[in-house]
This record gives sequence, structure tokens and C-alpha cells, in this order.
Amino acid sequence: MIRKRLVLLALTMACAMTTASWAAPVLEVVAESDSMIWNAVAVDDDDRIYVAGPRWTGSRGPSVASVASDGTLMPFPDAAWNADGPSDPTETRFVNVNALRRDGKGQLWIVDTGVSGFGGTVLPRAAKLVVVDLGSGRVVRVIPLGPDVARTHSYIDDIRFHGEHAYLTDAGDPGLIVLDIRTGSTRRVLDGARATTAPADRPIIIDGRVLLGADGGPLRVHADPLEVSADGRWLYFGPLEGPWSRIETRWLDDPAMSADQLAGKVLPWRDLPPMGGSVMDPSGNIVYSDLASNALIRISPEGDTQTVIVDSRLHWVDAPAFDSRGRLYLPVPQLDRIGLFNGGEDRVRRPVRLYRLDALPWKTMR
Repeated sequence: MIRKRLVLLALTMACAMTTASWAAPVLEVVAESDSMIWNAVAVDDDDRIYVAGPRWTGSRGPSVASVASDGTLMPFPDAAWNADGPSDPTETRFVNVNALRRDGKGQLWIVDTGVSGFGGTVLPRAAKLVVVDLGSGRVVRVIPLGPDVARTHSYIDDIRFHGEHAYLTDAGDPGLIVLDIRTGSTRRVLDGARATTAPADRPIIIDGRVLLGADGGPLRVHADPLEVSADGRWLYFGPLEGPWSRIETRWLDDPAMSADQLAGKVLPWRDLPPMGGSVMDPSGNIVYSDLASNALIRISPEGDTQTVIVDSRLHWVDAPAFDSRGRLYLPVPQLDRIGLFNGGEDRVRRPVRLYRLDALPWKTMR
């Protein structure tokens, strides 16, 4: 009888420990705004937070801002870059910023799509990468994305790094862009390929309805999310609607590869659902936002999946980011609720918030 009680006690303790380890993480609000709509975030090694969002969302305020400890938003890197006057040169100001990304070398890369608006055209000399030294807060490099890579209807979406190369997705004119970081030269690859083109039969469904574009038809977003594997071997990518493909970075880095040769190196990877954004941690865990369920999903390096959290406040999480302590930042722009996708009616629930998850299940169970 005593032995049986001890076994039951041990089982009870084990269940309690498992439950505690897998308890849903708690969302913490770290910044909010009634006027700005952020779809990008980055955090430096001193825990300074940077947020950004495109003006076409109706966001009012700086395109890129740093968040002070009291929540005050300051134009970053300065007011001049965040100017919005018709006489301000497009090559020295932000036009429509879509992504922020640290490069591991103390620099923040800012992706400016340079478009006149969502579904609009790329303005002359407007599409660019702006590189800021986080130590000094100064712009140290501007890499133009000329008309050979950022075409009339391009929407340069996001960026990832591997060695001396960077990779960008084009959500407007389907394709990938490969950047040689040393020289600043760029080239388009997988141009109009099936792997970079949004399928017509995979609508984006949120709150039970198909998300429609400004033209009244189902919204299609071409090559959008992307990640480089922890060992740098693979680039994973796909349309916002899915599915995802993969290709070895060595083939992308080789300018001698023909279009047909490169297309032959693309492999199917995972049939992922429509997502707002993704991020990979140093161990190779990918976290993405499942738009249909207001959830964050993890894909482990072994390929297993785990639901991290489901919460109605996480409605269209876009481009999450880890800080140096492994905490996960979640901008929630609610893009499907902006007027552009609702006949001009603004349905965004304000304030727009940036959340953070401190304790992640796969970390607490190690």
C-alpha cells in the first residue's frame, strides 16, 4: 500500500511539473500607440527597442522609431530620415518601410520598399536598404535597389543574412533578390517561379472571411517570409499564403547559375498556412504566426510542431524578433483591419501594441 502511494505521488508530481513547464506564456505589453501601426521590431544588445511600419497602413508618426523607457517614441535615426514632404528626396528619406533586421555586426538594416502605396508603384530612387550603426545611431550605408531588381510593381518585403550575402523577398513581383554585402551588387533570382508566386487557390482567411485586396479580389502576397537555417545551409521561403520551399544558399550565392539551373535546385519544404511573419532562434527553432487562429507555432530543428500560444490579442502578428536574452517580441499591426482592406473603413482596435513573451515552453523544458 505504501509503495502504491509513493508511485501515485511520483506520478502526481511529474504531471504537476509537466503542466508548469508547458503553461501558456504571458503576454507583456512593452509599447503601444494610438496613431502608429508597427509591423516590424528589432532590439539591440542594450535592450533598446526599434519599431517601424509602412505609411500606407494609415500610420501617423515616424516610419522608424526608437522606444524610450517611458514609452516615448523618437524618430530613428533622426527626423530627417522620417520626413514626409513631397520635396524631400526619396533616396534620403523613408518612403514605406516594411522590415527591420539586425545583422549580428552591430548594425540595423531597414528595408524601404519605396512604393507609392500598397499595390502601387516603386518611386524613382526610393527602394533601398538603409544600414544604421546602433552604437552611434548614424546611417553608415545606403544600398539602392535599382529598377533591375525593384521593378515597377515590386514590394521588397524582408531580409535575412548568411556570410557575405543577404537575401530579400519580393511580395509584389514574385522573386528573390540576392545581395553581395561587400560590393552592394544585387540580382534577381527565381523570378516568377512557382515557389515565389502566391497560389491562386490558397486564399487568406481570417475571422472566417477571405481577405480582399484593394481591387476587390482575394489578396495575393508573393514571396514574403524567409529564414536561413541555423547552419546557413538552407534558405526557407514562400508566399504569405504558403507553401514553403527551400534551396541551398550555395546555389543562390553563385552568380554563374542560370535561371533554369537554380529553379532545378528548389525543393518543397513544408505546407505552412498563411502567416504574418516568422523568426528563427540561434538553435534553429522557427516561430511563425498562424493568421487564421491568432496563434504562434514553433517548428523545432527536428521538424516537430508545437503551439506556443493562442490569444485573440495576437491578431496578425507580423515579423516577430528575439532579443539577446531569448525574449520574443511580437508587433501586432492588425493589417487585415486597416481601411485599405475594408472598403475604406478602419477597423483597427487601438492602441496598436507591441507584446513580449519572456518564458518560452521549449526553453523552460531544457
